[in-house]
Amino acid sequence: MSLRTLVDVPTLATLLAGPAPRIVDCRFDLGDPDAGAALYRRGHVPGAVYAHLDADLSGPRAPWTGRHPLPEPEAFAATLGRLGIGPDTPVVAYDDSGGIYAARLWWLLRWVGHDAVAVLDGGLAAWRAAGQTLAIGPVSVEPATFRARPDESRHVSADELAGLLARGECLLLDARSAERFEGRVEPLDPRAGHVPGALNHHYASNLGSDGRFLPAATLRSRFEAVLGGRAPRAVVSMCGSGVTACHTLLALELAGLPGARLYAGSWSEWCRDAARPVATGP
Repeated sequence: MSLRTLVDVPTLATLLAGPAPRIVDCRFDLGDPDAGAALYRRGHVPGAVYAHLDADLSGPRAPWTGRHPLPEPEAFAATLGRLGIGPDTPVVAYDDSGGIYAARLWWLLRWVGHDAVAVLDGGLAAWRAAGQTLAIGPVSVEPATFRARPDESRHVSADELAGLLARGECLLLDARSAERFEGRVEPLDPRAGHVPGALNHHYASNLGSDGRFLPAATLRSRFEAVLGGRAPRAVVSMCGSGVTACHTLLALELAGLPGARLYAGSWSEWCRDAARPVATGP
């Protein structure tokens, strides 16, 4: 079967009965970076390996970067190989946070040229609600060799974003909550507010009350209203550190509106430079 955007629980359960995809547990807690790995050890989807947001799905921080910079392609390829992901390995990612961390892995894999990847719709909660079992303890996998073929057109730098905004050539969507976007609170970064010209599109608006993504037709209708006739390529997605922004990119892909780009540094990079403008309010 083709794994491109989402996979539901019944389909994944069926796949486990045959040559299963590589399943990756991406659970994480920004306030407690060790929590996800601890939860994984206590119970995970059978066959799943664990990927840590800071150590595996991000590169080293520097004073000028955001909190979760993109990993170097070669380093990420080595991580994928250690997780048993080769060029022909289908991948399913999941978390327990609405898909925000799983979507980061989804985007990273597509960035380095691996399209056979999907996010488990509803995550671990949907898996458990369906009565599926959990396995305990780490999983040993055969290492693989992965050669990264990064497509740098999938993301923009801070300078590129500033130029696009100045020329009116992009629609910038910020996936943070309204209170952070408007600058009413800022629990993580040195300055509060948003990039001038950005629109707020909280990642949770991509989900229904059951924690699953909204139907593709519903997402498409909502995004087309925001696009106002512009091509999806005009969209740049950002958030606090380039993680939940990937959720928006996954939702756009699910809606049949591919081509949007990621501002990987996001607010945590933008606000570090005092020369960059900041807006507050809705």
